[in-house]
Amino acid sequence: MRSREEVDATLQVAKLDPAELLPAALCLSFAAQEDAADCCLLQLEPELCAELEAGRSLVIRGDKEEHAVLCSKDKTYDMKIADTSNMLLFIPTCETPEQLCADKPPSVVHTQIAGFSNNYWEVRRCRPKLKKLKKLLMENPFEGPDGEKEKMLTNPKYTTDDLLDQIQASEEEIMHQLGVLKACQVEGYWRILDFDYEMKLLNHVTQLIYSESWPFSKVPLSVCLQELGPLEPKEMIEHILRSYGRQTIDEGETFFEMDEEKLCRATAQMLLQNAVKFSLSEFQEVWQQSVPDGMTTRLDQLKGLALVDRSSRPETIFLLNVEDLSEDSQERFNSLFTIREKWTEADIAPYIQDLCSEKQTIGALLTKYARSSTQNGVKVYNSRRPIS
Repeated sequence: MRSREEVDATLQVAKLDPAELLPAALCLSFAAQEDAADCCLLQLEPELCAELEAGRSLVIRGDKEEHAVLCSKDKTYDMKIADTSNMLLFIPTCETPEQLCADKPPSVVHTQIAGFSNNYWEVRRCRPKLKKLKKLLMENPFEGPDGEKEKMLTNPKYTTDDLLDQIQASEEEIMHQLGVLKACQVEGYWRILDFDYEMKLLNHVTQLIYSESWPFSKVPLSVCLQELGPLEPKEMIEHILRSYGRQTIDEGETFFEMDEEKLCRATAQMLLQNAVKFSLSEFQEVWQQSVPDGMTTRLDQLKGLALVDRSSRPETIFLLNVEDLSEDSQERFNSLFTIREKWTEADIAPYIQDLCSEKQTIGALLTKYARSSTQNGVKVYNSRRPIS
């Protein structure tokens, strides 16, 4: 332990004027058995600091083979170790210069170092890693009550807590994606409907709309549940209405306005799912005939779901769902350039839009992963690297 006299002698050797310094001198010593491995430093932006100060939690998520991410209630952050050339000391009772009074008499404050580190964790906002969510739920899609009877009890099922434990995303991002996937809870477990069963439910609803001569803009929930309840679970009927419609209330009664684009898109997926390629002209004709009367099909309804090949003769269309592509940017571009050597921005945009970070544009992504050229007066993009 240093005395004040020893501190003053050291200042004299260093040729420092005590009058230009604060009167308090900190004398540091290491605590017994201090271990750098026991301490980690995490650098947080003000928004995340505010989360902790408000009493909310930050959660680190990731399996052993995954790169860890930090999640708040509604955002996901990538974590990366940053090394520093200066040793960082952990001093719990240390006071900053602003906290030390300049008018106090000279003194020596003895303080113990609780730990040290040569690095710290940086966090940066990133896209949630949600592809695994669909992968897990597709292990055991819901095929209806009859289909459940035939399944083994060992088939995997996931509660909200299970998904929060395994998916590298915030709770709000996970819940939003469950809505995008049209997932629902069955006996406390999140399930994705088998597509054939989903279409069966949707067909029940549309047939009832026809038989009752209802407008698709005003479908009564109570009558649907009453009429279709004997055929399928009422929860499934309501779920399909919520998935393909927008809820409205009129004089205390619940109605659903069916979404034309969602209905047309689902019908197209049903037609394309079992075909490698479909003649575009034939598809458009069959597609229009298959959707409910009064609805109009358009190719722009299929963005991110199907791809048109106008270079073939005849022109063709085939299923290419963005949900089935990798969430790694380089792998995504490799897959796309394997499918098609050159893309227009309009064609490729629906398949890379979800890769854009908060401040990134489609143009910036294309600049990083593709080269541009002009073909027949049209700007096209091809891969920056050879595709094997």
